[in-house]
Amino acid sequence: MRQTTPAVEWPTLLILAATYALWAVGTTVLYDLLPAVAIILTGVAAAQFSSLQHELLHGHPFRAVWLNEAIGTPALGLTVPYGRFRDTHLAHHHDPVLTDPYDDPESNYMDPAVWGRLPGWLRMVFRANNTLVGRVVIGAVLGNILWLHGEARLLRQNAPGVRRDWALHLLGLVPVVAWLWWAAMPWWAYLASVWIGHALLKVRTFLEHRAHEAARARTVIVEDRGPLALLFLNNNLHVVHHMHPAVPWYQLPALYAQNRDHYLRRNDHYVFGNYLEVFRRYALRAKDPVPHPLMLGGEVAQVERAEYIAVRTQPAE
Repeated sequence: MRQTTPAVEWPTLLILAATYALWAVGTTVLYDLLPAVAIILTGVAAAQFSSLQHELLHGHPFRAVWLNEAIGTPALGLTVPYGRFRDTHLAHHHDPVLTDPYDDPESNYMDPAVWGRLPGWLRMVFRANNTLVGRVVIGAVLGNILWLHGEARLLRQNAPGVRRDWALHLLGLVPVVAWLWWAAMPWWAYLASVWIGHALLKVRTFLEHRAHEAARARTVIVEDRGPLALLFLNNNLHVVHHMHPAVPWYQLPALYAQNRDHYLRRNDHYVFGNYLEVFRRYALRAKDPVPHPLMLGGEVAQVERAEYIAVRTQPAE
């Protein structure tokens, strides 16, 4: 699909400027006045910055790749190098492998054979992580542990580009550390803000993709137009983004409204009205099993696969 965009996309730049401003105020003046509010709003800024990095890696707001990468490198979220986010996310956009535990870098599923070998206590942790409350509360920590463990392995193996991206990430940490050294917000409070930022992002990624025989039907639509849609830069209209990854965030709602029936037919009506509906349905209930339900596996995985298929064939609430 051809989409006309300007050489400089001002809506994205304005959001970026507002995000940096909120982060700066939250770590300084506001922390002196209202520490708890400052921690929360700095976490919101960290989440918003991650959403902006997602726009940057897809070629916005500038046509010059180096310029997008330069403004996306500051490491506000601490643990994810921009270059690694870029490479893993673009690999994720190969829709035929969506949700595959090995080929999709953003899959939340596990190989059933691996799942069957986990100790019972660890399976309990992963099951809790598959509820929305669990994903928000422990998912930010668990996800970062798994992410950093995988990155450490790639660093040891000297995988192409990984050491370079982590070196650039360390450079991106320099201005963040220097600012926080001077700012009013202490490190423990900033770490709490980073946790809030990662937790907010887990709301979006919780059900972005599902196991389904058809690749086109694996990606969700959440028709939310509230503050979370802005925080996620309309990436809640996720199937639209996957079909048109070069379209900027501010054009996605109109594109979806013009072709709503088409997108819902394409993703087999994997749709939610808003995030309140998502919270109501999945706050304390898992949407999916942890082992991929469409892969062969051990006895435990097979039972969960049967339960998943039984639930999925029930009428929508």
